Amino acid sequence: MENGDGNEGASAFHMPEWMIQFADQKQEFNKRPTKIGRRSLSRSISQSSTDSYSSAASYTDSSDDETSPRDKQQKNSKGNSDFCVKNIKQAEFGRREIEIAEQEMPALMALRKRAQGEKPLAGAKIVGCTHITAQTAVLMETLGALGAQCRWAACNIYSTLNEVAAALAESGFPVFAWKGESEDDFWWCIDRCVNVEGWQPNMILDDGGDLTHWIYKKYPNMFKKIKGIVEESVTGVHRLYQLSKAGKLCVPAMNVNDSVTKQKFDNLYCCRESILDGLKRTTDMMFGGKQVVVCGYGEVGKGCCAALKAMGSIVYVTEIDPICALQACMDGFRLVKLNEVIRQVDIVITCTGNKNVVTREHLDRMKNSCIVCNMGHSNTEIDVASLRTPELTWERVRSQVDHVIWPDGKRIVLLAEGRLLNLSCSTVPTFVLSITATTQALALIELYNAPEGRYKQDVYLLPKKMDEYVASLHLPTFDAHLTELTDEQAKYLGLNKNGPFKPNYYRY
Repeated sequence: MENGDGNEGASAFHMPEWMIQFADQKQEFNKRPTKIGRRSLSRSISQSSTDSYSSAASYTDSSDDETSPRDKQQKNSKGNSDFCVKNIKQAEFGRREIEIAEQEMPALMALRKRAQGEKPLAGAKIVGCTHITAQTAVLMETLGALGAQCRWAACNIYSTLNEVAAALAESGFPVFAWKGESEDDFWWCIDRCVNVEGWQPNMILDDGGDLTHWIYKKYPNMFKKIKGIVEESVTGVHRLYQLSKAGKLCVPAMNVNDSVTKQKFDNLYCCRESILDGLKRTTDMMFGGKQVVVCGYGEVGKGCCAALKAMGSIVYVTEIDPICALQACMDGFRLVKLNEVIRQVDIVITCTGNKNVVTREHLDRMKNSCIVCNMGHSNTEIDVASLRTPELTWERVRSQVDHVIWPDGKRIVLLAEGRLLNLSCSTVPTFVLSITATTQALALIELYNAPEGRYKQDVYLLPKKMDEYVASLHLPTFDAHLTELTDEQAKYLGLNKNGPFKPNYYRY
């Protein structure tokens, strides 16, 4: 997949003093072409992460009362009530989780230390829609330390950690999120972040595109003051390219998802660990000898397959892209069509970013006790709505786990109603999220401080030098020592000694 348009030219990007000083400042911020050779995605900009039927209200912590947070009158210790969380009294527990996360997020903490004196986000009013976890709390508090005002909602109805949301609200962040929101709650929370008297956002940080979609739909005039959008998911980036292609993108946007550090670490290495965690916590299953089909062999699929293979599972892969398909074959996986193995597999995992990858026909043909789950951002990959019919019985087993029972007694185990497994049913490694969050923060800083005209109304990638900078901030954790080129070696390779070290077309 091409990461740039191949144009050469002087970079508009200016590295502030608090960043590592690179000798060569001429690396161009690469604009991603609108017409790109990537897998076909059918998700439209009007679809959201709450597309299919949700019974989220049943997925609440049984230790909490069932009163909706929207019906509660809560204030933090300073008397502020500009938030809506499950229980503000959980703030102390959430603060401890945030402090633990800080220990595994060295780059964000380094960024906070280096840049807080300069306040590169002073005057920024950031409205965000991401997973609200201890890790994103560290990002939010870093943005605050760098001068930004933030208002935040959740991009997934199951992934919010209630105690972390409470800690953020206690610290003065207007947070509107709780675990187990309904669809109406989901949009209400986003609206409360955006539509507030006396506060106009000038930056958007999105994960999935729902916040951007909502502003386009309800408050399009807000884009007159918004400087840019930062998006980190396949789904959200696809929606941005749709807007760009249709000539409807009103502001510049940074595609963080296709940064190398995000693709490789958050998508591949993170999913390699978190897929097992999510499955184990929800089903207590043993992986050895199980037959698994993974739909999609992108970075997420590669991570899932590697983990399951290492645990002794027999792994099949489905793919539409012949290059990814050949990679799967070379990695020792059997490439199949889903119909060929659907009757025999024990686990079905989707990670394509597409819709209706697993249809009702597939679900009808699955064997008894087959586990069905999704590792893609959106809930469109499994046709869960088709299971809401009178002849099928839904039986809640535990939080995020449903048995769907057919008239003949056959049942499948559906996890998180087809939503994102790892963030809905478990957690993800903090260190990996440090990489993504640092990239998001740098993208916000660049877009916010960019002079008029630097970026047009299109979708851009951060430069490779920025990817290398983010990676370098994490190396001290491993006591890792980079080799430096000699002058002679640098001249021989035609490189600057300080990078970037790979051309834009290089595929890691």
